[in-house]
Amino acid sequence: MALSMDKLMGIQQYTLGVRTQRAELIANNIANADTPGYKAKGLDFQQALQQAQRGMENYKLARTHEKHFSVEIQPQGTEKFRVPTQPDTGDGNTVDVQLEQNLYAQNALEYEMTMNFLDGRISGVKKALGGQGR
Repeated sequence: MALSMDKLMGIQQYTLGVRTQRAELIANNIANADTPGYKAKGLDFQQALQQAQRGMENYKLARTHEKHFSVEIQPQGTEKFRVPTQPDTGDGNTVDVQLEQNLYAQNALEYEMTMNFLDGRISGVKKALGGQGR
């Protein structure tokens, strides 16, 4: 019986990518907290996850030469402007730093939880292949 990496990893492989994208987006919001006119962005997690699952099936890119550009395909339409939770301070910036820091911490915990889940799966397969646990 062949071992499929897609079956082993399940949806978690896509979840990691979306959580990484979310972390980058939140970090960008925090970095631009003092930028006049900057609008905070959020991520529709479910939509991004669905697009990541479909996108991985549709795009197969390989870098066949060292001078080729590295290409990343990001799911489209998953970034949305966040509804401001605080009144406008006059500069048009909608970043709430405390909210962004809380969202970043939550995302980091969820990322770690996903990594622990995958680690458990991989450890189980390694034990099964090595004959351990008998």
